[in-house]
Amino acid sequence: SRFVTHAIQADVMDEETLAELGLSNFDVVIVSIGTDLQSSIMATLIVKEMGVKKVVAKAQSELHGKVLKKIGADKVVFPERDMGIRVGHNLTSNSIVDFIELSPDYSILEIEAIPKWYDKSLSELRLRNKFGINVMAIKKGDKIDVSPNPDYKIRKNDVLVAIGSTEDINNIEEEAGD
Repeated sequence: SRFVTHAIQADVMDEETLAELGLSNFDVVIVSIGTDLQSSIMATLIVKEMGVKKVVAKAQSELHGKVLKKIGADKVVFPERDMGIRVGHNLTSNSIVDFIELSPDYSILEIEAIPKWYDKSLSELRLRNKFGINVMAIKKGDKIDVSPNPDYKIRKNDVLVAIGSTEDINNIEEEAGD
């Protein structure tokens, strides 16, 4: 891969093996242990103490994430939680194509145009005024129109890519679910 120059899999509880791998020369180490919290915490601590510049660690819970941060993880990811949130949003309406939480306060939503939006321009829909969201792009089949013109008329099967506060995104999800 052009992004990964060296990938390894090793027993993280064996410090000698990790030292032999020369982890201190790595730019980034990802600790992706899922179910064994002790091993996850120990591995994160060990690679950080070996001098790894950036450690990304997978957490199972908020508390696990706090512990990983406290012992030196530079970034903590919650893949199961994040995917659960995405799937939950996708299931709230047939119109929701995808949902990405940027932070606890802001999200991106891909929403299929609902019938009452058909043949109306973005300016007529006033989505920013009504819902506080900004349409960043419109997907039309395999094509994408980034920064669409406000005069663009929404068509059936268009997918709007919008950004806004999570609260505003939830409001438009309710509109789409009606």
